[in-house]
Parts: sequence; C-alpha cells; structure tokens
Amino acid sequence: MDASRRGFFRQVASKTGETLVQEADRQVARRAAHWIRPPYALDELEFLLACTRCNTCIEACPHQTIFPLPARLGVQFAGSPALDLSHKSCHLCEDWPCVNACEPGALRLPERQEDEPLPAPKLARAEIDTEQCLPWQGPECGACAASCPLPGALVWENWKPIIDATVCTGCGQCREACIIEPRAIRVSSLYRAASGDDSGAP
Repeated sequence: MDASRRGFFRQVASKTGETLVQEADRQVARRAAHWIRPPYALDELEFLLACTRCNTCIEACPHQTIFPLPARLGVQFAGSPALDLSHKSCHLCEDWPCVNACEPGALRLPERQEDEPLPAPKLARAEIDTEQCLPWQGPECGACAASCPLPGALVWENWKPIIDATVCTGCGQCREACIIEPRAIRVSSLYRAASGDDSGAP
C-alpha cells in the first residue's frame, strides 16, 4: 500500500475515532442531566473515565452531601459520586476536602497563578419557583435571605428574591433554607438545560 493510501486510512480512522468520542460524550451528557457531580468535577465523560469509585470523596465530605449513584443506573455510572442537593447543600468548604481526597483527579482544582483567587465551582442551576415562593405570592418571608455564601448570587428586588445565574454556583444553600414544601427553589443539573431533558430521574 502506498504512502498516500496509508495516510488516507489513518485520516479516516482518526475521524471515526473522533466521531465515536463525540457520540459517547453526548450520550453520557444526556444521562448526566439526572444528577449533579461534586465540586470541580471534570466533564462527564472524562469524569467517568477518571473516577475509580473509591469513595474517598464521599467519606471526606463533612456534611454527607456526596453519595454513590445506585446500581440500577448501570455499571457505567453506578458507584460514582454525586451531590444530594435535593435534601442537603454543598457548603463550598474552604479547604475542599472532597477534591483534595480525590487521588485519580476526577475532581480537580483549576490551574491558576499563585496569587490568583480560586474561582467558585459551577455545580448546578438554581431557579426560584415564583408560583411557590412566598414573597412572590404576597406574604413576607426572607428565610433564604442570609443563606447564600456568594455576594450577588441571591439578590432582593421589591422584596422578592432573584437568583443571578452568572454568579450562582448552584450549591443549594438557599434551597436548604427554604421553609415551605415543596421547596420554592429548584436545583438541577447543568446538563439538563443542554440536553433539553426535563423528565426527572431515570
């Protein structure tokens, strides 16, 4: 086989490999719409390849917010860590024990200059259900007012709470502070909006 034909087949193989990786990335992102990964997790496909299901991040979380995904989700996802933001919140611990416990690097602090502040992790998307939120319906509340750890993420306009998605990390602390049931603040996977999947857990 001459060099030009060998080059052609290498190029085809390379493009085929890229297509397969892109499709795998789309498939896992679609499934990832149903859960939320711990702070500073890699993109879903890279995360699944790196995570060894060793449970060290789960054990390191002082607030028991991280849990292993159940076996019913299949071997690809079972045992991998996720955040239980429906019932608890991520406290954005200053020393990031879950991240520092992750030896495989599935959770990884971003590279930065020594004097550069660490950017807050983007965990999830938080939204206020204005049909459920008391201040939006008339009565005063304010239970969530002092709950947000990030300045500017949860602001009040005309006595009504508003979430600034450009600042909010989706940690769920405002949801945890909400006093009504069902909670007036929803926290969902960042992958859900991208996939258009709003069907809930599988």
